[in-house]
Amino acid sequence: MPKSFVALVGRPNVGKSTLFNRLVGQRRAIVEDIPGTTRDRLYGDTEWNGVFFTVVDTGGLEIVESQKRRRPRERPEPLSTASAGFVEEIREQAEMAIAEADLVVMLVDVLDGLTPADEDVADVLRRSEKPVLVAANKADNEERHQAAFEFYALGLGEVFPVSALHGIGVGELLDQLVEDLPPAGDEEEPEALKIALVGRPNVGKSSLLNKLLGEDRAIVSAIPGTTRDATDTYLTWEGEPVLLIDTAGIRRRGRVERGIEKYSVLRAMKAIARADVVMLLLDAEDLVTAQDAHVAGYVLDEMRSIIVVVNKWDLVEKDTYTMDAYTKQVRTDLRFLDYVPVLYISALTGQRVHRILPLAFQVNAERQVRISTGELNRLVEDATIRHSPPHKAGKRLKFLYATQAGIDPPTFVFFVNDTRLVHFSYKRYLENQIRRQYGYLGTPLKLVFRSRTKE
Repeated sequence: MPKSFVALVGRPNVGKSTLFNRLVGQRRAIVEDIPGTTRDRLYGDTEWNGVFFTVVDTGGLEIVESQKRRRPRERPEPLSTASAGFVEEIREQAEMAIAEADLVVMLVDVLDGLTPADEDVADVLRRSEKPVLVAANKADNEERHQAAFEFYALGLGEVFPVSALHGIGVGELLDQLVEDLPPAGDEEEPEALKIALVGRPNVGKSSLLNKLLGEDRAIVSAIPGTTRDATDTYLTWEGEPVLLIDTAGIRRRGRVERGIEKYSVLRAMKAIARADVVMLLLDAEDLVTAQDAHVAGYVLDEMRSIIVVVNKWDLVEKDTYTMDAYTKQVRTDLRFLDYVPVLYISALTGQRVHRILPLAFQVNAERQVRISTGELNRLVEDATIRHSPPHKAGKRLKFLYATQAGIDPPTFVFFVNDTRLVHFSYKRYLENQIRRQYGYLGTPLKLVFRSRTKE
């Protein structure tokens, strides 16, 4: 289900990350039962009053050093030519964040009062057509609560005094947020196989798009981060409609630089959420880096089907065993994606590019496979005979019933005597048994375990 995006913006050190953690429940332990998927986050899904949305922590909209050192109510100092150019870049950052979000929450600090830096950000927000809420942070007592009214001077509407650290006033802010949030998913997606091209900057996404299209439809450059938009391009393959989504490069949060690239990540997240199949591009010379694992984690979060595409294969010196060695390394580094096909191509020369679309259609078809209840229960019975379920304190895990609850992604529900007895290793064992018999190439499986209820 499509979700709306809410961007938290404001100058540095006003508490955006603290509010982000409060909204997405970061203080609760995040339990990942898939090894190797731990990663930094700059977005999180949350819900309020039945409305689901994604919160994006944009980071500080940096202001030039001379401006940041001003006291809250001092007039701006004259800007040098270089500084003026930097301020324009910051203005562009704010405009990008606003353009990609469905609603913007601007954070300010009641301890500092209204600053010229706040006015710079508000100047951009006032001209947008997006809903904007002002959260006056650190208002954790009556005096600071009253100080928040100063920010009505920004001309952005109602001001909500909050304390992100203590949760004060956050409920009132969220009530207004979900009321103002435009409904998500109004635009219907076309009846086509949607393929998103994602990966680190400069791995060749735009070059691959051009090769698939047979013409130059995207800018190709050796400068990382050239593509800033998630660009939709339609084509027909053997009579079947295809939508290719070329995205900007994704980097880990700590490596995302100031400027447009930070907000291009948001566009890539939207592209992944829209896609049926995601092509994760790797550079053959670098192979899997930590950033690639982070990108794969984003895709896995959305339960999308994945194909790993190793580009620039023409630059690698090869012998009979090279491809096997590379595949083994990819499997090791992306061990939580052992079900994913790996394809070696050269977008420059066209080597094996013709295999991409047939493979994408195959992966998407396997995503739609449905197993009958009878077949699934026989599979579980055979699996438990071959490998006994775990036991704890003299109590053994028993499977009562299993059924496939849905496809896209394939979802299986197992009714057991006690879910506390389900060990991760046995869950993976069952998943492997399902894949061994039914494939599901490139597609994540969702296994749900429920305890028997008393009548």
